[in-house]
Amino acid sequence: MTEFHAQLTAELQRARAYTDALFTMIRPDSLYERPVPERHRFIFYVGHLEAFDWNLIARNTLHLDSSHTSLDQLFAFGIDPPPGQLPRDQAADWPFVEEVHRYNADVRRRLDALMKTLPEQVVHVAIEHRLMHAETLSYILHRLDPERKLLPSMKLETAGPAPAHRMIDVAEGTATLGRPRTEGFRWDNECEAHTVPVPAFGVSKYKVTNRQFLEFVRDGGPVPPFWVRHDEQWFWRGMGGDIPLPLEWPVYVTFEQAGAYARWAGKSLPTEAQFHRAAYGTPSGQERRYPWGDAPPDPKKGNFNFHGWDPVPVTATPDGDSAFGVSQLVGNGWEWTGTPFKPFDGFQIYSFYPGYSQPFFDGEHFVLKGGSAQTASRLLRRSFRNWFRRGYPYVYAGFRCVEN
Repeated sequence: MTEFHAQLTAELQRARAYTDALFTMIRPDSLYERPVPERHRFIFYVGHLEAFDWNLIARNTLHLDSSHTSLDQLFAFGIDPPPGQLPRDQAADWPFVEEVHRYNADVRRRLDALMKTLPEQVVHVAIEHRLMHAETLSYILHRLDPERKLLPSMKLETAGPAPAHRMIDVAEGTATLGRPRTEGFRWDNECEAHTVPVPAFGVSKYKVTNRQFLEFVRDGGPVPPFWVRHDEQWFWRGMGGDIPLPLEWPVYVTFEQAGAYARWAGKSLPTEAQFHRAAYGTPSGQERRYPWGDAPPDPKKGNFNFHGWDPVPVTATPDGDSAFGVSQLVGNGWEWTGTPFKPFDGFQIYSFYPGYSQPFFDGEHFVLKGGSAQTASRLLRRSFRNWFRRGYPYVYAGFRCVEN
């Protein structure tokens, strides 16, 4: 095994350890619950991560036979149903958790014996797929009744200096979207790298906060999905239970709600190119690897890489500001853009994972950039693109506004 393969193997083991720990936070008698109607029951995810790795690596890459064909198929695919078409399976339709655990152990044992023979690209896919599902599991777990969870102690950072909200001028320039095929691992929708012109625009220094969105709600705007009302007071639906609404946290909303606020404020959502220009561009025209520069992510730069379950105030991480002085463009909540999710010129489907991107080039999914508290560091790269349906209410996603 090469040194690089050894590093990837260690990274896969760390990702497994994290997802294993997530499942221990669900009470055993709750593994067959479905807190998010549009997603599978927890038991699906218990088996899906190993089934994906087996189907990708052993079956599709190495063409090996399986002794668990029915489970390989049962746990193969997640779901993203259109509105009004929710899954109808029952808890009894799924195997006992003990059977799933035996399946997982066998798959890991067999795959680990094959690691030194695997193409590096498929190992990257296995790692990033698992890390993306760690975030999915987190926001599904967020919706589970706190009494059904076994959470470690949590310290919430709810207080912070009130932000001085203002628009920051971003000069005309260019933005490089995507990533070259020759430059490390990337998903199919990240290719090919290309540069686009970006006219001058203004962008809000901070993400829109709960305090700002509360004014919109009082004026008749929609209630954000992470808000809960008890008597006459608004609360935040936290991972550990409801807490009084932290006014300086970023608001988490759907694409539709973000757009409605932007129109109410006389502004708009940034395009993907505008986000890139504000986040990674500089007044001199050079581009950075991250908003703060080329240094790797660390906790002083932002709320990401499983740092916590909930947000922090929008003023909490000034060391992560971009060259233009825009805050928290990476971490503390994904950011909706107004750009529909679609391929770049030169897009090519990955033969080993043909369904990763293309089914979602439908005009119903929109690009999100940045990352949340539950986004792994390796997914914070500049070219990474996330996407969700316009009305999807569960993801850790906020937004900021622009003036053109």
